[in-house]
Amino acid sequence: MKELYEIVSAYDRALQLGEQTALATVVQVEGSSYRRAGARMLVTDSGNITGAISGGCLEGDALRKARMAMHQQKPVLVTYDTTDDDDARFGVGLGCNGIIHILIEPINSGQPNNPVDFFKRFLSKRRPAVLLTVFNTEDRHAPQYGTCLIFDKVGGNTGALPADTISEAILVDAAHVLDNGNSATKTYYYQNNYTCFIELLQPAVALVIAGAGNDAIPLVQMAKLLGWQVTVVDGRANYATSLRFPQADKLVVAKPAEVTALVPADERTVFMLMTHNYNYDTALLRCLLPLQLNYIGILGPKKRLNRMLDEIMPGCSVPNHLFGPAGLDTGSENAEEIALAILAEIQAVLNKRNAAHLKTKPVIHDRAEQKNRV
Repeated sequence: MKELYEIVSAYDRALQLGEQTALATVVQVEGSSYRRAGARMLVTDSGNITGAISGGCLEGDALRKARMAMHQQKPVLVTYDTTDDDDARFGVGLGCNGIIHILIEPINSGQPNNPVDFFKRFLSKRRPAVLLTVFNTEDRHAPQYGTCLIFDKVGGNTGALPADTISEAILVDAAHVLDNGNSATKTYYYQNNYTCFIELLQPAVALVIAGAGNDAIPLVQMAKLLGWQVTVVDGRANYATSLRFPQADKLVVAKPAEVTALVPADERTVFMLMTHNYNYDTALLRCLLPLQLNYIGILGPKKRLNRMLDEIMPGCSVPNHLFGPAGLDTGSENAEEIALAILAEIQAVLNKRNAAHLKTKPVIHDRAEQKNRV
């Protein structure tokens, strides 16, 4: 979500300066690529770029095409076929061995429900949403409708699908994506062959760090680098201060029993307990265990955690969402290395990955396209 925040901020700055903008979005990938579908960058007519659609090899060419799209005020679909060994003919030297479809949309600030308006709507709420982008890979002269609708279970639909698409089928599939948590790309065959990128947008991770010691400082800094929302909680007012944690989004001085009321949690909220105070950690863990959290991390040896659990729920096994000692086994020693190991573990848990070496996987991302004939 960090990229979306940055794109929105860059768009607002460009608007103030009277600059034109265009949004480039990776909408479909066949084979390998550096970024997958959903990667974006905002381009201004002065040449400023925010975000990324590749490892740096496509941005220059996409900038030129974005300026053309701004001039024509018409969305355009650009395809880079890097499966050809002689990819130097693109002048970008890719070598990714994949086919990458990028939709470039000029953004009209006077047009309601433009892509950035959708981003702002999503970012203003802490709930999952689905964003729909419609394009046509089979006929590039056909209208490329672009980012046209967003919806969630509470706010409903905003925007509209093109009239000549299978709207009902697309919305059914979009609801399925929202329920199951995986983005999808589907082609719908009916009169015009449209492809719809059905993208799941998830709120930023909300990391609650219980413990305002010195070892929490790099954890806050690294989490903010990832674009996470960070709250620091401690019972000591002289520790949980903005001077010590200038990057924290929220500072809370509270007793353990007060924390859950002061820091509301949702499915994207994770807790890291590292106060180094056994009684505080135990009391807070007692409050957290009944909650539907995906991750609770505990700093310290396993013996300490087992003792805490024996006090809270004697005879019970360690819950699956409780991780102690927290962090991946990376041989970490100092506070910065431990912070890295903890954040990597949280990322793996939330993405339902086992944190194995990528070299052991035949495919990193499953990008099988689904097609519906209606």
